[in-house]
Amino acid sequence: MVRVLLSGSSGFLGSRLHAALAERGHHVTTLVRREPTGPDESSWDPATGTLDAGVVEQADVVVNLAGSPTLGNPHSRAWSDALLESRVSTTTVLAEAVAAADSRPALLAGNAVGWYGDHGAQPVGEAADSRGHTLMTQVCRAWQEAATAAVRAGARVAFLRTSPVMDLRSAPLKMLVPLFRAGLGARLGDGRQHMPMVSLRDWVGGVVHVLEGDLEGPVNLTCPQTPTNAEFTATLARLLHRKALLPAPAPLLRLAAGRLSPELLGSVDAVPEALLGDGYAFRDEDVAAVLTAGLDARWHTLS
Repeated sequence: MVRVLLSGSSGFLGSRLHAALAERGHHVTTLVRREPTGPDESSWDPATGTLDAGVVEQADVVVNLAGSPTLGNPHSRAWSDALLESRVSTTTVLAEAVAAADSRPALLAGNAVGWYGDHGAQPVGEAADSRGHTLMTQVCRAWQEAATAAVRAGARVAFLRTSPVMDLRSAPLKMLVPLFRAGLGARLGDGRQHMPMVSLRDWVGGVVHVLEGDLEGPVNLTCPQTPTNAEFTATLARLLHRKALLPAPAPLLRLAAGRLSPELLGSVDAVPEALLGDGYAFRDEDVAAVLTAGLDARWHTLS
């Protein structure tokens, strides 16, 4: 049994991870920003650095998935500021608590494949560099840097570089399916940019693998075969029995998406080298498998 301290447990990914850990017999204490309602909750306030050091001391692994929503108004300074601050503050508080703990628990720090920036068609493993100065690359760099205290203290720290998780119950698939079913599906720009993604069950399985093992450093949570945007578009249209023939012009996307347009038009052929090298067996290796798994939960409502 692993004793886990989890932040972000109310979110889509956090709630699924919580359930999976409980099913595997691990003990999970969740961090909440209200009064606890039971012995398996502990209150904290990242804004003020308030955290019960005792729950960190008792943990074997601390997992941070807290942060404001990644989808929002790309033209809003308040949204982008919250995107950064919510990730940096939570990671900083937990990393410093891990560093101060005598037990020195491991820290699994949330992050994203946006860390890499545009690498074109070049395969991107965990050793690749971070390029450019887009909103997401800057957020991800600061997010990772916030864990420095735990790294310097010698704790095992893994950075969970998450790609978009394809599941009908959550963005982006929840937003894309109605568009595709209405015949409005379109490749983005020329569609040649690589578009990393992962199924929910492989995201959960990958994180559990890291938590129960000894991996440290960056860990790409992506399917092994990254599709291009054109391949993704064609596959989703086929699974929904629709056509997606027209492109969304790049200039229009740059205007509409603003500071997030590089995430739509940039290319990251991310490869989960750390997980594959450590023996994790992906259930959904390519775009067809990822999307089939993502649509399966409610397929009867879509056909």
